[in-house]
Amino acid sequence: MALEGVVLAKPRGFCAGVERAIDVVERALELYKPPVYVRKEIVHNRHVVDALREQGAIFVDELDEVPPGATVIFSAHGVAPAVWEEARRKQLRVIDATCPLVTKVHLEVQRYARQGYTIILIGHEDHDEVIGTRGEAPERIRVISTLADVARLEVPDAQKVVCLTQTTLSVDDTRAIVEALRAKFPALVLPAKDDICYATQNRQQAVKALAGLVDLVLVIGAANSSNSNRLREVAASAGVKAVLISQVSDIDPELLRGVRRVGITAGASTPEFLVQEVVAYCQALGAQVIQELTVVEENVRFSLPPELTPAPANR
Repeated sequence: MALEGVVLAKPRGFCAGVERAIDVVERALELYKPPVYVRKEIVHNRHVVDALREQGAIFVDELDEVPPGATVIFSAHGVAPAVWEEARRKQLRVIDATCPLVTKVHLEVQRYARQGYTIILIGHEDHDEVIGTRGEAPERIRVISTLADVARLEVPDAQKVVCLTQTTLSVDDTRAIVEALRAKFPALVLPAKDDICYATQNRQQAVKALAGLVDLVLVIGAANSSNSNRLREVAASAGVKAVLISQVSDIDPELLRGVRRVGITAGASTPEFLVQEVVAYCQALGAQVIQELTVVEENVRFSLPPELTPAPANR
């Protein structure tokens, strides 16, 4: 049985927050000239990081690697207040590339912490976004990721509990945990729906639609990308074989044995050229029909930080 076609999920790849973060680094390099330092990976994709490094960006793990007075960019995942304070001590010029959706959650943490709530944050404890969010009120936040975590959870006041989520989780990801929290804490304040990243939800919906049309789903994304891993899981849960790859060279030819139609999607930090390389690979194996499955059109755009926006001309 030969490979006949490819179905591309849409939306896929870059979200507005990732596009903004990359634009921030490129614009900063234009305005301030190298070296411009970036704390952590600007987004979770090696190809994006390598391309920006070639343009003059210097990626560091912590601010102790940045010289005093230099320009530093904070990644799309956000940082804790302690990182901002360290930047002030070193008199660094900070450009904040934090996704606006993440910033919104930080502000909610601050508000609920001031009101004396216990904040239950659903997310992955070692993810950069969760580390940054937790830093807003470490004494108030409990990070959970499983139903077992809910069962073990204890809070000082069951009447003052709020639930927030890592933005790159979807409503589907968190539904069972939120229901368990509601059963345990009837007074629970639930997260606003617009805290959930629209791009995560849209890409997962597209993968669910894709899964019923193909024999194999290839998810293109980094191994440390939370949303890419979830795309693979969502496809597998829908009953189709799904594999996460970072680039075309990761494809094992055995994967395609007996496959007629391949579905392709990409995580929110994955550049489109990686998708097109996989499409070309499939075409070389005989795939003649290339079609796009559009589930929703995205038109979200985030503006650049004011430091990178030209001032209006005097009239």
